Amino acid sequence: MTSHLANFSFRFAAILPEIGGARMPSLLISMLKTLVPFDNAVIVHYQGGKRPQIHYNDIPPLQRESQIDGFVNGAFLLDPFYRAAIDRGIGGLHRLSDLAPEGFKKTEYYRSYFKFTKIKDEIGYIVHLDNDQFINISLGRLGLVQRFNRTQLSLLEDITPIIESVCNLQWSGNEKRPSGQISQLPGQLDSALKCFGTAYLTDRETQVVQLFLHGHSTKSIAERLGISPETVKLHRKNSYAKLDVSSQAELFYLFIDSLASLNNYVGGDPLVGYL
Repeated sequence: MTSHLANFSFRFAAILPEIGGARMPSLLISMLKTLVPFDNAVIVHYQGGKRPQIHYNDIPPLQRESQIDGFVNGAFLLDPFYRAAIDRGIGGLHRLSDLAPEGFKKTEYYRSYFKFTKIKDEIGYIVHLDNDQFINISLGRLGLVQRFNRTQLSLLEDITPIIESVCNLQWSGNEKRPSGQISQLPGQLDSALKCFGTAYLTDRETQVVQLFLHGHSTKSIAERLGISPETVKLHRKNSYAKLDVSSQAELFYLFIDSLASLNNYVGGDPLVGYL
C-alpha cells in the first residue's frame, strides 16, 4: 500500500516542472489533498490596490457568480484572512475561527456572503510575497463534515515552508494579467474602507462603524475604545441616522455599493462619490 508520504512526494514532484504555468494551482491543491481531506479550496492573490485574482476554485459553477463575484467586488475587504494579513501582517496556517472577531456570525459579511458557502470549518495559508502582495490558500469543510483535527492541522503546518516557497516561485513579482480579467482600482481599496463614512460621521462614530463592519460586537467595541456599551449603541444609532440606514444589513450594502464609485476615486470617503 502506498504511504501518505509517498503520495505527497509524487504530487510534489509533479508540481516542480509546472511552476510558472497555469496548471500549478490545481496541482498544489491535489498535493494538499494527499495529506488532509477537504471539500473545497480557493487560491486568492491579493495585490495592493487591485481586485483580488482567483487562481483556483472548485466551487460549483452555479454558485460561483454569487460567491466569487461578490467576494472580489468588495466583500473580501472584511474577510478575516485578509484583515489578518493587512492589519497585523500575519502569515502561515490559521483556522478562520481563530482570526475572526467576536460576533463574526452576526456580521452582514457572514449573513450575506459567508454562510452561503456552507463552510463549517475553514483553514488557510497566508503567504506574503514581494511588492505588497500575498496569497491566501483556503481549505474548507462543508455541512456536517467534522472539523480539521489537531493532527491534520499539524501536518499542514509542517509543510508551510514548502507552500511558501512554491507560492513565491509562482507569483512573486508577477505583474502580468490577462487582458480584461482584472479590474485595477485607482487608489487603495483598503484605504476606501478605512475612509468609509468619514465625510459624514464624527471620528468616534467612524470608529464604531468600522468595528461593526469588521465583525466586532457591542461589548468588544466598548472594550477596544474604552467606552460603555450604551455609548457604543448611541454612536451606532447616530451613525445610522446620518447615513440613512436602519440596520447593519443596510450599512453593509451601502459600503459594498459605495465601492462602485471607485472608478473616480481620488481618496477620502467613497460615499462622497457614491451619494
